[in-house]
Amino acid sequence: MSGGGGEEEEQQQQRQHQHQLPGVSSSASGSGAAAGRATPEMKRSAVRSLIQRYFHQLQSGCGNAHCTNDNCASSGKVAPMTPNEVAAKALQLFSQDAQLCEASASASSSPQDVDMLSPNDSSSSSSGSSTSTITSASTTTTTSTQSQSAPAAVVVAAAAAAPSESSIPVQSLPQLDLVAEPLSVGSGPCTPTLPPVQSLDANSLIALYEQCRAADSYDRICHAIGDVFSFVDRLSKSFVRSAEPAASSSLQELLDNPPEALNKEQLRMLEGEHDKDEDCTQKEEEEAAGGDSEAACSGEVVVVTETEAETEDEDVPMAQPEADSQAEGEDKSQSSDTMVDFQGLRRVQRLLFVCQTRAITEKLTTSVIQLAEWVQYMRPDWEKVIHCLVICFDLATNTNNSVVDIDYLDRALPKLCQAAASMPVPAQARLARIWAAHCPDQLQTLVAACQQQITLQVLLDEESMRENGSIIGMTKVLKIVFYANILASELELPSCRIPLEDRAETPATSSSSSGPVEDDLFVYSSVHQPHMPKFAEDQLEKALQVSAIDCRRPLVPLEEFYNEALSENIQMHHDYLSYKTLAMESEMGSGQTNYFSFMLYAFILTPATKVDALYYDSRMRMYSERYSSLYSMLNNFGQDGQDGTPRPDLKLTVRRDQLINDALIGLELVAMSNPKDLKKQLVVEFVGEQGIDEGGVSKEFFQLIVEEIFNPAFGMFVQQEETNNMWFNATPFENGAQFTLIGIIIGLAIYNNVILAVNFPMVVYRKLMGYCGTFADLNDWSPTLYKSLKSMLDYQGEDMEEVFDQTFKISYSNVFGEMVEHELVPHGKDVLVGQHNKQLFVNLYSDFLLNMNIQQQFNAFRKGFEMVTDESPLKLLFRPEEIEMLVCGSREFDFVELEHSTEYEGGYTDETQIIQDFWSIVHAMPNESKRKLLEFTTGSARVPVGGLKCLRLLITRHGPDSDRLPTSHTCFNVLLLPEYSSREKLEERLLKAINYSKGFGML
Repeated sequence: MSGGGGEEEEQQQQRQHQHQLPGVSSSASGSGAAAGRATPEMKRSAVRSLIQRYFHQLQSGCGNAHCTNDNCASSGKVAPMTPNEVAAKALQLFSQDAQLCEASASASSSPQDVDMLSPNDSSSSSSGSSTSTITSASTTTTTSTQSQSAPAAVVVAAAAAAPSESSIPVQSLPQLDLVAEPLSVGSGPCTPTLPPVQSLDANSLIALYEQCRAADSYDRICHAIGDVFSFVDRLSKSFVRSAEPAASSSLQELLDNPPEALNKEQLRMLEGEHDKDEDCTQKEEEEAAGGDSEAACSGEVVVVTETEAETEDEDVPMAQPEADSQAEGEDKSQSSDTMVDFQGLRRVQRLLFVCQTRAITEKLTTSVIQLAEWVQYMRPDWEKVIHCLVICFDLATNTNNSVVDIDYLDRALPKLCQAAASMPVPAQARLARIWAAHCPDQLQTLVAACQQQITLQVLLDEESMRENGSIIGMTKVLKIVFYANILASELELPSCRIPLEDRAETPATSSSSSGPVEDDLFVYSSVHQPHMPKFAEDQLEKALQVSAIDCRRPLVPLEEFYNEALSENIQMHHDYLSYKTLAMESEMGSGQTNYFSFMLYAFILTPATKVDALYYDSRMRMYSERYSSLYSMLNNFGQDGQDGTPRPDLKLTVRRDQLINDALIGLELVAMSNPKDLKKQLVVEFVGEQGIDEGGVSKEFFQLIVEEIFNPAFGMFVQQEETNNMWFNATPFENGAQFTLIGIIIGLAIYNNVILAVNFPMVVYRKLMGYCGTFADLNDWSPTLYKSLKSMLDYQGEDMEEVFDQTFKISYSNVFGEMVEHELVPHGKDVLVGQHNKQLFVNLYSDFLLNMNIQQQFNAFRKGFEMVTDESPLKLLFRPEEIEMLVCGSREFDFVELEHSTEYEGGYTDETQIIQDFWSIVHAMPNESKRKLLEFTTGSARVPVGGLKCLRLLITRHGPDSDRLPTSHTCFNVLLLPEYSSREKLEERLLKAINYSKGFGML
């Protein structure tokens, strides 16, 4: 810095007494020159001042647009660096006595212009930080906007030791073991600086913006945004609904008293105060802590040092009160309350993003990124972090898709998601509750923003999605939004989930005296709940005590959480390996892992991708059972008495005319002797037929057995005329073991990736997932009954008993067409339904029809189903409606998609004339014929999950024109089509083939 002549002589004398400190140039300013000699403290102060000036020059520049200094940010030749890298470079330049820009020298006169603390250093440096007090007789020393380059724990409080003094911190340098000393201040004119801003509110920020716009200079609002949005402590005090005026006193001072440059006399008075010893300084600061009222009157500002700030910013668990500040027993993790002023925040959001000043939004974006990175790597007070994240995420909603909006989303949103993902589960649960209670109208926008960013990242990095921190962070935040969406929707409370202890097979209490007697024939009967790996349990679901199944009509459709790009490029076999690795590490007790699996975030995967995951899991278990059997065969080879050598597969040999008996007897023997054999690959052989089962024979087996089992004449299921759905017979002819075997067949179909023609109401799949049927399920079970009971609930008249004339005695028709009566409560025939008990009547009626009346039958059915699927990630991946799609296939019947996905061999292409004729014939077919064609070529008339585009049909040339019918390999979805001479012949041969296609033979 330039100064007067007398000061130049003092500086020259000081330099003569220094021991040739490296990097101390003629521009270095000393302090305490009147002492006549340079003390070690003065030398350290000079060194610190120079390094800080180098740091400021590298980071912020000198302000000269034509600067030619290679080591100055204003020249444009300094590469982007982190604060730690800038600090290291500053040390290097100091040791080399590199060039310092003059403008930079003047700008660095304030010691707060430089902040060389990285997010990783801010906590570790607390022991080494100290305070240096510099006083001023009339002017408040302020902090420039450049000090916001890294999140340092600096807190501004309205307190002072004396009306004319201000305490100013000396920032710690990374990896420098320096003792804090008074900073030297030159005697030349100083660059105007701005006071630190402790907090913001909507009105003050808008007023500041209007002043800046009137002055055509936005430095002050940029400084205020950087001061607040970069720090958790400050932002957590901002945009508060019931904020007191004193909370924004620093900002108000900025508005009312624009800063002025410090003159020479003021700077000399600041210099003189450094001679106070350290104990005196500490004493004055302690006295200043109790002088809040005096400071408020005088308008002075005290900057608390890092050591003091970090003491306030220690990590405090959310569920524990902070120094008795919370009421005893209060648990904020279960609360949805927040003090965020959403209305004011959204006014600010519209103002900042609509304005044409890029510097403001750029400062906001960089500050939010800085805050997010600090949260991600530190252990702050999570309650404060939640307040900050609610503010920052809310800025990402209500966007107008402008360039500024997209820039904020592209840069800040991934960082915010990583910060939110680093929070503990109770904090994430609290964030979900806040979003559900206060931002339900913003959830869809937030979902769309996260999905857009995930898709972008997937397209940029298809090969390493599981290692991409941005994708992982946004996926975890989508999970928080997923549960917030459920909480914000209409929930079925209390939850209809059946407790584990209530799922044991207990005798039914229904009135059906002819109900089946449960025969415990199977080893598996002691297991009541499918196995769920400990690591796969959803901790957020547990913390919120809610499930997606509790929500009938979500606010945001759950299908919008699917990400098509991610699902298509996920490479599920790699993701499944990550899932198994996590399972193995969990069994070994490993607490840390570097693996991530999207299977644990199944809400983001499309059903077709989940089917792939289930397929890989089934095949891995099949191979494991096969290798185990082969090892057992080799180990026992040549030994006597080994009559029952285990097979590597599950083979069923059945007769077409005795299909049910042969299948159920075979499965019963396996289930009774060794239930684990059910998890081997199924191989079916029809007696007297040459077909080899590579998948196609099994498909026909399941199709035929389902047709017979669900035939009402068989007596195990009844067909509801209104919906054509199948329901359990309350008075079946068979015992419970037969229902168990049917459950095994349904489980085997899922396990072997076979689609069935089963029409169950949705409540069956909900019950398989561990939930009981409720009144809402009657809408799918019997729409007429549901509407009747709904009208009863909606009726508000006092004459309800006379209008409905309904008692707690009901009647229903059994399988023989007979009317059966049942009393829902003791002496129900004498209890009339009125306004006071109508809800109880509806609940008991629904529970009887959907649960109690078929309890034994369904328990046996579920047991058989879980004997096959207990170790499968079925429940982890699928919701009830997705399980229905998994069992029954998709309802989309689009043969245009099939045409686009079909491949050709043997000389055929999509431009071959016979292929074009083939598809014109197919598109003109009625749906029934299309289903027959699908069954002829694939072995099943059902559409796979994801639609016909997921079906890989192969049409191959089967010789020249001939009278042979088209044939197929249903195991591999191959259609063998001769090259017929005309379209008419092709149509005649094809229709004959698909209409007479029962049985298998060898070509």
